[in-house]
Amino acid sequence: MQAVRKALIPVAGLGTRVLPASKAIPKEMLPVVDKPAIQYVVEEAVSAGIKQVVLITRSGKEAIENHFDAHFELESVLAQKGKTRTLESVTDMVPEDVEIVSVRQDQPRGLGHAVLCARHFCEDEPFALLLPDVLLFAQGDSDLRRMMGHYLRSGAGQVMVETVPAERVQQYGIADCGSAPPDAHASAPIAALVEKPPPARAPSNLAVVGRYILPPQVMPILQRTQPGTDNEIQLTDALAALLSDQPLHAYRMGGCSFDCGSKLGYLLANLYVGLRHSETAAGLKAALTSMQNSSLQCTD
Repeated sequence: MQAVRKALIPVAGLGTRVLPASKAIPKEMLPVVDKPAIQYVVEEAVSAGIKQVVLITRSGKEAIENHFDAHFELESVLAQKGKTRTLESVTDMVPEDVEIVSVRQDQPRGLGHAVLCARHFCEDEPFALLLPDVLLFAQGDSDLRRMMGHYLRSGAGQVMVETVPAERVQQYGIADCGSAPPDAHASAPIAALVEKPPPARAPSNLAVVGRYILPPQVMPILQRTQPGTDNEIQLTDALAALLSDQPLHAYRMGGCSFDCGSKLGYLLANLYVGLRHSETAAGLKAALTSMQNSSLQCTD
């Protein structure tokens, strides 16, 4: 089975759920403590063994590409001032053997269309697809690396899922694994994928997280997939067609996830990272304890 060496990250979205913060700044560049959200996603891919990251972008998102490029003036100033650790934080974001490239999505025509825009990079090999709104954290090996392992052993495409409360299933794509849902860190065959079902009709509470390992055969399927709602090409439709030809498995993550595309998820991600960051953990814990033990009052 061919190893997964490439990852697609679609970053062309408008970020409407976090407006007005994303009006002039790409939502993927909003900081989670001291790094933009997109850096966590790229680091996740690299730590799993990815060697080429393809950013699917659009006009107005140049800040994302610039973030991973060299900044000679800044680096020179930091070097002259002897700020070695800070310098390393902006020069060592990805290893030298990892390539970051970009391709434009000229029209906002859905996730399936975004994937198609990068087809020339991975027409003949499997690829990872990481949605940048979602940040994942885990102890030990990342869930993405574990999911890659399941792909290599089974040869079946993988869709990462997590359990959600039954009353929230209508907010997600839901995987139907029949009577044998996977345990944490395990993978199980998918019978069907259902997009945002009402709770009474949901086949499970296994919500698609935003991480996929997909075989190259999904690209020609996407090329044949007809636009649906809002004239968008849906990845879910292509995966349903793929299921009729070959198996697709649900990998259940064991870590935790934060949807940084929402205001609450973004705040929770900052709290999670802040409580584990060497420079902020102690102060943040003390501040949260103080807030919990006293009533905050603002005066004019």
